[in-house]
Amino acid sequence: MSSIEARLRELGLTPSAPFQGPPGLRLPFTSVRVRGNRAYAAGHLPLNPDGSLASPLGKIGLDLSIEQGAQAARLVALAMLGSLQRELGDLDRITSWLRVLGMANMAPGFNQTSAVINGFSELIVEVFGEEAGIHARSAIGVAELPFNVPVEIEAEVEIRP
Repeated sequence: MSSIEARLRELGLTPSAPFQGPPGLRLPFTSVRVRGNRAYAAGHLPLNPDGSLASPLGKIGLDLSIEQGAQAARLVALAMLGSLQRELGDLDRITSWLRVLGMANMAPGFNQTSAVINGFSELIVEVFGEEAGIHARSAIGVAELPFNVPVEIEAEVEIRP
């Protein structure tokens, strides 16, 4: 077992299964693209361990609290870790989290986007440690996200061969 997998187990966390979208959904892209010493993770959504969309759905600041949004961001981290694990074979190949773009489905006038996306960032640092886990980040509020999810996040990580 890799040290990152052991850390996840120690924290009681499990990366989620692949996204199980609605029947007929066509996704003409990959969830992770490896190029050289980089892995690019496409936008991931909050998933349950079985890969289904996690609830609650809706806009943060209207349907969900900041805390519920941050929890959704944590679920996005677990979904992304699952995708990276399947693509890389071993999460210990990740040497550094470089860049994260977090998008939050926000109610008009609600501007606590950073507090929501912190759920993702804090989980990554908790699992990978500060040396590898600290990353550059943007957190933006958007009017809509696919399937009315509260959060979508993409990332770029550095990997070893």
